[in-house]
Amino acid sequence: MTKLRKNLLALAAVFAVLAAAFGTFLLIKPDDPAAAAPAPPAPGDAQAVRADSHRLSSPQRSDMTLVEFLDFECESCGAVHPTVERLRQAYGDRVTFVVRYFPLPGHRNSRTAAVAVEAAAQQGRFEDMYKKMFATQKEWGEAQDSRADVFRGYAEQLGLDIQKYDSAVKDPATEERVKADQRDGMNLNVQGTPTFFLDGRRIQTPRTYEAFKALIDERLAE
Repeated sequence: MTKLRKNLLALAAVFAVLAAAFGTFLLIKPDDPAAAAPAPPAPGDAQAVRADSHRLSSPQRSDMTLVEFLDFECESCGAVHPTVERLRQAYGDRVTFVVRYFPLPGHRNSRTAAVAVEAAAQQGRFEDMYKKMFATQKEWGEAQDSRADVFRGYAEQLGLDIQKYDSAVKDPATEERVKADQRDGMNLNVQGTPTFFLDGRRIQTPRTYEAFKALIDERLAE
């Protein structure tokens, strides 16, 4: 076999390998939805509300359940918070209001805040710490360093047992509780906050209290 023939055969082999690799690339492209999308959740995995979800109201006769997936550092969540409070005052005897954690990765202290709230919840003070976070959001939101000490100060102001609070913050199970809410949100295709579900169906967040109230009145009338 001549040297030229050997070179031609070697070059042909290289092209064959490249063609096979390129063909595989065409079959499984990085932006191919079938290749990039995670497997869908198993039936029953995605739940807007669970038995252990935190409730801001628990009427004896609940006509409706409103669930909010939120991030304590999210400015939009802070902006809608007064509306949610007004709705609670108006419908707390008829509507179950549920809060679920959904800390966003772009916020430095969102998960730390959620863990602090969950630690307070273990002492029966979920609502107090929940309100404290939104009342003070402008003081710590968007900070680039940890505000864990600030949140610990809130726990002291609320009169929590600090030893129990510190233990809860350090306990991996506390953060796992936050992650459990987040997993449900991801399975429900929650992509931002706040995201609301009304009786298990996601709704577009109304822009005003009046619009939100009208939506609830319409659903209650049904």
